[in-house]
Amino acid sequence: MNDRRKALILGKIVLVTGAARQLGGRFVRRIQRDPGVDRVIALDAVAPAHQLGDAEFVLADIRQSAIARILAEYSVDTVVHLDVSAKALGAGGRTTVKETNVIGTMQLLGACQKSPSVQRLVVKSSTNVYGSAPRDPAVFTETTSPKSLPSGGFAKDAVEVEGYVRGFARRRPDVAVCVLRFANILGPEPDSPLADYLTLPVLPTVLGYDPRLQFVHEDDVVDVLEIAAREPRRGTLNSGTFNIAGDGVLLLSQCARRLGRPTVPVLLPAVTWVGSALRTIGMTDFSPEQIRLLTHGRVVSTVQMRETLGFRPGFTTAETFAEFARSRGPGLLPPERVGRAVGRLAELPIGGGPARRTHSTHGAR
Repeated sequence: MNDRRKALILGKIVLVTGAARQLGGRFVRRIQRDPGVDRVIALDAVAPAHQLGDAEFVLADIRQSAIARILAEYSVDTVVHLDVSAKALGAGGRTTVKETNVIGTMQLLGACQKSPSVQRLVVKSSTNVYGSAPRDPAVFTETTSPKSLPSGGFAKDAVEVEGYVRGFARRRPDVAVCVLRFANILGPEPDSPLADYLTLPVLPTVLGYDPRLQFVHEDDVVDVLEIAAREPRRGTLNSGTFNIAGDGVLLLSQCARRLGRPTVPVLLPAVTWVGSALRTIGMTDFSPEQIRLLTHGRVVSTVQMRETLGFRPGFTTAETFAEFARSRGPGLLPPERVGRAVGRLAELPIGGGPARRTHSTHGAR
């Protein structure tokens, strides 16, 4: 009996990378409750600080060739690749993050390509692949090409990861491949450079710009990963590439008000210095791409998420941000006081023109 047939009889055998991260651990615990899943293999290069339920933890680095042996040993049929992140786990820096994201993904996909038992691949990606530029469309769809490809940081990693995934899909057309492009993930326990930025006591912003931002709640991330890892329901298709975000958008100024944090506008030429300063205090991926996001913003369409994948988030962008704000505690100033100050600043002319470059706040669906 071949490995694929054996896996079908026993039930799904799911391997999850990045299990030591908070999000990976949550998904590992969730997918165990799926009655169609027989076994869960949780994998990471460091031991997790959280519980993984009945999952079997394997200490391994996806940058190493041992991943092929693990897939074969457990006859894995579903791979959920969550070890694509903007921040290092533990003491690692940007180099470690990039190697794990890019080289680790290459090794993992190479092992999946050779494994006859693998039937489904789910990859965590990011809307960072669209970049942020002044001439961007108001709303990105999954087929929109970026005006300029990201030049560095996690955004560039995500572009490279998706390129390798597309190559894998061409070489293994028998494997169902699902790429989930998540907007900025927030919630009570976020782990991202943007969350670190929003936690600063004073928020540096780019003078004259008020970018539109979208967020997706941690709970919705786990929910949609579970859908993507399952066999599709009738009328849905959980293979392909999907933008994942909560309804609506928030302006950065609105985020600052709701956090009760004052902003310090800086001139656009000074943003490189701001990014260097933020990296100095430990924000390892506050790259030029992150600064462009805080300048030009980004909004994506979620029509395919709803109509093709069949997923509807439980939290809007505003509700997601409210959860995050509650978890951070009060800012330096009461939100209403910050709101009044921002409002007065917005009325001041800058160079004879409008004080802020403000985009529409209509939600994207």
